[in-house]
Amino acid sequence: MSAGCAIGPVQPRHWPALADLEHEVYAASGLSEGGELLRARAGASPSTCFALERHGRLAGYALAFAHPHGHCPELRRHRAPDDGGTRNLHLHDLVVAPAHRRVGLGPRLLARLADAARTDGFERLSLVAVEGGRRFWAAQGFTADPAVVPPAVYGPDAVYMSAPVTATAVEPSPQCEVR
Repeated sequence: MSAGCAIGPVQPRHWPALADLEHEVYAASGLSEGGELLRARAGASPSTCFALERHGRLAGYALAFAHPHGHCPELRRHRAPDDGGTRNLHLHDLVVAPAHRRVGLGPRLLARLADAARTDGFERLSLVAVEGGRRFWAAQGFTADPAVVPPAVYGPDAVYMSAPVTATAVEPSPQCEVR
């Protein structure tokens, strides 16, 4: 475990720090949804939601749930999933704390999510890239779908992107213990 990191399911003990991190990263852009809504989203698919710990502290997280391909989930509002049997897993949030960025943790967290997606039978991952994240996601194998226009609430540079689950199978460094 070269970076002192571990990736595992989101636990109750993670929620205060997870909500704080989400607020820190998204509040300035108006994209913060708050802890209660994040918990509801995670509750829709606990097997595809992960906490990243580094040196014993929360350093990031990923929240994903089944959602039809080509459709953007509503922000600031959670509805019980009516996924129609979709094989698409929507990555709602993948966040690495600013102090832990640029050391390969985001791709490692994505790789863990892709493993879970394959295990759960998903064939595709989708997301809405916000705040200039398009380059990062393209480097991870995602392509933009210009036919899907995210609602304005996602921000002016939001882009709907997706990838086959198999295209996201990366093994970046550093390795994290998987729990």
